[in-house]
Amino acid sequence: MLQRIQVRNRWKFIFKPWEEADPWLFAACIGLTIFGGIMIRSVEMNQGLIDWWRHWVTGGVGLFLAIIISRCRYQILLEWKWPIYILINLSLIAVRFIGTTGLGAQRWINIGGFYLQPSEFAKVGMIVTLAALLHDKTVPTVGNMLRMLAIMAVPWGLIFAEPNLGTSLVFGAITMGMFYWGNVNPGWLILLFSPLISVLFNNLSTPLWIAWVVVAGIIAWRTLPWPWLGTFGAVLVNVVSGHLGHIFWNVLQDYQKMRLTGFLNPEKDPLGSGYHLIQSRIAIGAGELKGRGLFHGTQTQLNFIPEQHTDFIFSAIGEELGFIGCICVLLVFWIMCFRLVTIAQTANDNFGSLLAIGVLSMLIFQVFVNIGMNIGLAPVTGIPLPFLSYGNASLLSNFLSLGLVEAVASQRQRKKRWN
Repeated sequence: MLQRIQVRNRWKFIFKPWEEADPWLFAACIGLTIFGGIMIRSVEMNQGLIDWWRHWVTGGVGLFLAIIISRCRYQILLEWKWPIYILINLSLIAVRFIGTTGLGAQRWINIGGFYLQPSEFAKVGMIVTLAALLHDKTVPTVGNMLRMLAIMAVPWGLIFAEPNLGTSLVFGAITMGMFYWGNVNPGWLILLFSPLISVLFNNLSTPLWIAWVVVAGIIAWRTLPWPWLGTFGAVLVNVVSGHLGHIFWNVLQDYQKMRLTGFLNPEKDPLGSGYHLIQSRIAIGAGELKGRGLFHGTQTQLNFIPEQHTDFIFSAIGEELGFIGCICVLLVFWIMCFRLVTIAQTANDNFGSLLAIGVLSMLIFQVFVNIGMNIGLAPVTGIPLPFLSYGNASLLSNFLSLGLVEAVASQRQRKKRWN
């Protein structure tokens, strides 16, 4: 009896640091990583590659790091926000000088055969930095928001220049999500996006663009602290951006326009910009309700979709496991998002809450865009599907994010939990 009590106390001592951790979040990430390796194996079965095994090894390393991070006090990061910020910028600058080029972009640094992609880790660094800047501001002012945007613009610009449009868009999603959770006025967030909307509307319809400029002016009048000056500035920025966008659009070559709009009608360029989208839709449609069966997808096994193990892994899921398999994957992502929101709401402090929301914003945006481009609702931007797509740097950064969130969850007060 005494021996049983000792064994029980030993196990309690081992698991005590994770009493408040979120097992559902851990289980969802581990399950998706294992499933991702299986689907990568299916995609590459006839090519003799072992990316599926590398995916699992990287996932194991990432899980180990996540467990270590989850036992640390995340508040320490408040003191390290500027060193982290400097480090991510230096790594992004290093890519410009010693980086390797692939797929038309210079994004990787070769370290002993391991291709490190600093932009992936920069996402985690930006979440930490922005959470540290926002955590002590109950109601951020316009000046605070502009200073934070200026700080975030440096790594964003370096990533955009690689060029890496997909990750730069993820930066925008993270910033907007954390700004919203950090009590930044929603009207200001709309005004931040208004120039892009003006560019889009001016190329679609002049009356629609004029109406949007008026709406932006009204939002500025109602939300900015200096109504007249703010309204004038908002209208001026939207007018100028609309005209500049129209000019730049006319300067683009036809093939460049097709890369941006090809998802609307991929049949216009079936062997070029629309090829991936067409083949992906064929694969997902062929899966129907139950799928063709694991390792039996025609499009997948005959390699009709290039780079299917990375950006288009969802098309393999749709073909081989059908609608049911796709829904199951979406359900797991929904569980992850639900748990992240729960952790954000029950965190001990604003810093922990903002860390969870930053990870949530990153996850939701990547899932929506990746699946959107797989089913033809978004352009091909090179954004991987978290935990499922092959990519060592992406998978490691996801597990580092998981470790941060689990650290927040582990330090919650028991009385604040709701499950």
